[in-house]
Amino acid sequence: MKVKKVCALIATSIAATFAASCNQTTSKKNIYVAWSNKQDSYSFISTIKTIEAIGCNPVVLDMVRSTDLSYKEDNTLIDAVDEHGILLSNLAKEVKANVWTHSNVEEIAKDVDCIIFPGGSDICPTLWKDEGEWHGIEGDTDYSAERDVSDYLLMSYCLEKDIPMFAICRGMQMLSVVSGASMINDIPTYFASLGKDDNETHRDSDKKVFAAHDVQITDTSSLLYEITNTGTLKNVPSWHHQGVLSISGTKLAITAETITDGVRIIEGVERKDLSFCLGVQFHPEVAVRKIIEKEADASNYMDLESASSFFKALIKK
Repeated sequence: MKVKKVCALIATSIAATFAASCNQTTSKKNIYVAWSNKQDSYSFISTIKTIEAIGCNPVVLDMVRSTDLSYKEDNTLIDAVDEHGILLSNLAKEVKANVWTHSNVEEIAKDVDCIIFPGGSDICPTLWKDEGEWHGIEGDTDYSAERDVSDYLLMSYCLEKDIPMFAICRGMQMLSVVSGASMINDIPTYFASLGKDDNETHRDSDKKVFAAHDVQITDTSSLLYEITNTGTLKNVPSWHHQGVLSISGTKLAITAETITDGVRIIEGVERKDLSFCLGVQFHPEVAVRKIIEKEADASNYMDLESASSFFKALIKK
């Protein structure tokens, strides 16, 4: 038998075994996904495909709206952002002060029993506990104040109601922002301020491919360790330039990190007082999609079982 035919048979067998094992445990459960303004992005589509791959039904929620803000009929905000698309400071203060209680979130999330906050664009720095400014990078101006407000309100609701959640990349950052963490506006700039080199560990400079790097799990009593059962996650797909600087004063616990040139970037956070509240800075859904769709660079990233384990764990809660 030719090598190519053998490889094809092996790949088919692996995919079939994976699908069968998922279908035995899920019985078409709904997994809810927070609304995004870019539902055609690679990461968002990968999230949907991963949910389907583990035998579940993805349900994308509608946008959550704040009653403290004004919207047009197409759900875009009225007179709410600056020239960079960042939510105005005075309006951000309203959102942070009243959180989900001044919104339609109870209607939007009435059926939600588990949720994924997927990856995406930068979070408006006015929503941070310590307000930041635009990072000054012309190539990174894809803010969506509508999505930031929607995520902020929905996240605060899910935290208060202890709805099981898995937060990916931007999602982990939003979990940290809502919790009152300190943020990094741009990782390369942050490293340079320390006289260090980030070596493009977290995002490829031409932004055409996901970087691949290892993540150290630092807390063996964590949910993250329980899910992965390892101290090192190999070759996670990574694509971000903002990050979490400090969780001091929050209810979050740090569970994973990457150290480059002696500088730590937080890669995992969770709320140990809640039933399932996990955030990771990397993109396991990307690895799943690349493997099941047999993309040319799939072998550059984490394996299928490791990547899908986060999603399987969520539906068990």
